[in-house]
Amino acid sequence: MIPRADANGPPAQPAAPASDLPVLAAVDTPAAPGDEALWIDVIHKMDAVYADLVSSQSALEERTERLQEAHDFIGSVLGAMTDVLVVCAAGLQVQQVNAAMLRLVGGDATDWIGGPVSALFDAGDRATVTALIEAVRRGRPVAPREVRLAGAEPGLGLVSIDCAPRQDANGRLAGFVIVGRPIGELQRAYRARDAANRKLQHTQQQLLVAEKMAALGRLVAGVAHELNNPISFVFGNMYALRRYGQALTTYLAALDGGTSEAERAELRRSLKIDRILADIGPLVDGTLEGAERVRDIVQDLRQFSASREEAPDRFDVVRLVVTAANWVAKTRRTPPDLRFDLPPVLEVVGRKGALHQIVVNLVQNAADAIGGRSDGRIVVAAHAAADRAIITVADNGPGIAAEIRDKIFEPFFTTKPVGSGTGLGLYLSYNLAAKLGGTLTADTPASGGACFRLTLPMDARDG
Repeated sequence: MIPRADANGPPAQPAAPASDLPVLAAVDTPAAPGDEALWIDVIHKMDAVYADLVSSQSALEERTERLQEAHDFIGSVLGAMTDVLVVCAAGLQVQQVNAAMLRLVGGDATDWIGGPVSALFDAGDRATVTALIEAVRRGRPVAPREVRLAGAEPGLGLVSIDCAPRQDANGRLAGFVIVGRPIGELQRAYRARDAANRKLQHTQQQLLVAEKMAALGRLVAGVAHELNNPISFVFGNMYALRRYGQALTTYLAALDGGTSEAERAELRRSLKIDRILADIGPLVDGTLEGAERVRDIVQDLRQFSASREEAPDRFDVVRLVVTAANWVAKTRRTPPDLRFDLPPVLEVVGRKGALHQIVVNLVQNAADAIGGRSDGRIVVAAHAAADRAIITVADNGPGIAAEIRDKIFEPFFTTKPVGSGTGLGLYLSYNLAAKLGGTLTADTPASGGACFRLTLPMDARDG
């Protein structure tokens, strides 16, 4: 055992053995002056090397941990991708595929790695894939190509692929990255969405027609009253014409019978032939006027209830507004105080039936808003401003609350009790106004109540 030098003096001497044998005297050999410093330097260097080793080991473990975290992160990203990903070498051997690709083509990654990249694609599209990669290799601009994957289920294997070069640390071409977006399922989803959209539009159209028919049903009483007046007038005139016809027939028969002039004069007086001749013209004119009025009302009804698109035509807005508002007023058990602020004539070119329905809906809505009020009032006004016709329907009801002002034109939104409204009247009117090239807005004036403002082009053919 080598004696260990003490830091403050010479090496310690070993203890004397416990024995009866004589002990030789230890030779006192002093250490060389440079040995002690050498040992201390060696120990210090060993401590420094050990510290560096420990530090390097810690750094290595930290970097390994970071590398593993990066590896796990990249793996999780690749696994979460819905797009397919293929990495291949410059020689077009597969180096990596992601989970999205494997879900479509089947198998494990080991089944494809090392094989040709073209094997991942349908035989009929392999030439397309190869041509795409070669174009990228030559630096040519490429556009995405639609190809099918090998072994994928029908309807799922169609992908839109793009390709990009991959370089190594020295900037040399190391391979290619192919990214594909499955569009088979996307196309199926688009088709399903389009079918659902068409069904929704059809259902919506049916609901709008149903609302139109419901509004027409509410107007039946008013329309019946409108029809009753001219029909009664025509009936009365026709009965008078029949009497006049009988008198004229009798008088003409007397003329053919060879009666004397005095007898003919008496018969002419008694049958009131002169009065008949004077009255028959106005009577026929009145009958025609009543028949034309019936025709116009029936035509308005047909336009109101028609589900097909009508062609723009020239008509008088004033007459239409008055007719529509009166129809609504006459259906109410207690007719509202209906007032008009209209010019003598306001002609526009547009779709008469659609405008008629909007006015009916707005006046009906106003009548519902003032229902039960003894001082209920509706004011319908119209005027022209530049190239626009503006129609307003105002009432003195409770108005429109601020919290629902943005919802009143939404489908099925209504403040009426259940069973009292479908919530489609204003929605239908809003959309009809847009189809006419105009707008429909609502406001609550400072004086109270609600005011709906319909703005339309004077000539819809210009839009």
